[in-house]
Amino acid sequence: MKAVSIASGSKGNCIFVSSNNTKILIDNGLSLKTLETKLKSIDINPAEIDAILLTHEHNDHLYGVKPFLNKYKNAKIYIPSFAQNFCLPGLIALPQKQIVWYTSSDFFIKDITISSFILPHDSNFCVGYSLLVGDKKVTVATDLGFISSQTMANLNNSDILFLESNHDEQLLRNNVKYTARLKKRILSNHGHLSNKSCGEALVHLVKTGVKQVVLAHLSQENNTAILAYNTVKKILGENGIVEGEHICVDVAFQDRVGTIFNF
Repeated sequence: MKAVSIASGSKGNCIFVSSNNTKILIDNGLSLKTLETKLKSIDINPAEIDAILLTHEHNDHLYGVKPFLNKYKNAKIYIPSFAQNFCLPGLIALPQKQIVWYTSSDFFIKDITISSFILPHDSNFCVGYSLLVGDKKVTVATDLGFISSQTMANLNNSDILFLESNHDEQLLRNNVKYTARLKKRILSNHGHLSNKSCGEALVHLVKTGVKQVVLAHLSQENNTAILAYNTVKKILGENGIVEGEHICVDVAFQDRVGTIFNF
């Protein structure tokens, strides 16, 4: 399998995962030109994308879906069937043959098994995804206010885990540009996962076999890559877990393609 963050943050999100036979995007919050440029920079032909898995309807995850599907008509978007109850303006006028409303939490796209799971976020719906080929597993869980025991079970034993590490709580609380209401929303159980919460979750996930995590969806206002990495590393170390030995920690960026993982 191959996995790489194409872009990650409040200005647009997209992750690429592939097997020998299948190419999938998780979300596309990027303009068509930007996505095409980023994919081609790592030798991925946009015309060969089979599917887009949508996590939720917020613009930073949905913005570029319709333009992409209008151009690349062989691709399809996969959305949980219960989301049909909500208006998704970004998909209006798309041919129905390009929209798959999946009814089961487990389904297949060619040789990749997909498992979706519900995440707590202040959207009409929000899901994470695990993608499996044989004994290899890639999991994506961003835009979640907390990690429940059920969510934790879905993250277990991932070879590559893209996990939200959105903000530093102190930076957020001290940010004079954010209203009290916005701060409360982000810090709530249906907001975004902090660096601290991410690190604490990883302490448990290492025990399940997670060896590689990519810290994702970092806030440009209330976080930095160095701060997220150092906070997570410190929490792991306090629990006897050595970064680089027991687990490797990488960071996804908004403005550039991340590390390419082949495994």
